[in-house]
Amino acid sequence: MEWRKGRLRRAISIEYLGSLWMTAEISGSIVIGAVSGSFALLAFGGDSVVELLSAIVVFSHLNGDVAGSAGLGRRTALAATVMLFALVPTVSVGAVYSYMSGFRPEGTLLGMAIAVGAVLVMPYLWLEKRTIGRETRCLPLSVDAVASATCFFMSLALLAGLIAEFYFGLWWADYLATAVILVFVAREGVESYREIGMVGYPSVVNPRQP
Repeated sequence: MEWRKGRLRRAISIEYLGSLWMTAEISGSIVIGAVSGSFALLAFGGDSVVELLSAIVVFSHLNGDVAGSAGLGRRTALAATVMLFALVPTVSVGAVYSYMSGFRPEGTLLGMAIAVGAVLVMPYLWLEKRTIGRETRCLPLSVDAVASATCFFMSLALLAGLIAEFYFGLWWADYLATAVILVFVAREGVESYREIGMVGYPSVVNPRQP
């Protein structure tokens, strides 16, 4: 139906916007995180890498399968979920080793700017993806919305940790923020997996129909 195609085209535009922001977020988080030794920024950047890859896959799904077939949709969503679960042990090992070695991360204003940007952008992406995903029964888009929601809460944790470091000299706040972020990443993976396996996915809702 034309209405559904129009909503999916809107979703493609949202994915474009999200991909542009994620690219900037990845570059800033990883580079600044590596320079300052902030594992919270590195974890945040790692999650952004997964989200960008997920967005690319979702974009391909939207372009190649406007009918939103359940089989392709579930495979697409599952690939993004597996990447999320892989991120947790990768960052955890590095953070634990760094903490045990006595390394103290440094606070950074640029890192805080990235966190503030995510706090402002992510709620918009989250709500748009969730709404269109449920209206069109596009499972990958709905799962991607979960990722955007999680990224918003992670950005709040990241911002709090960086503020504590920069203004109060609480270097351990970075490790605390890293732990919180990884918990959110794991939860994001679990929620995505549940979304993939959910039964009775909502039927298409056309707001133009009574």
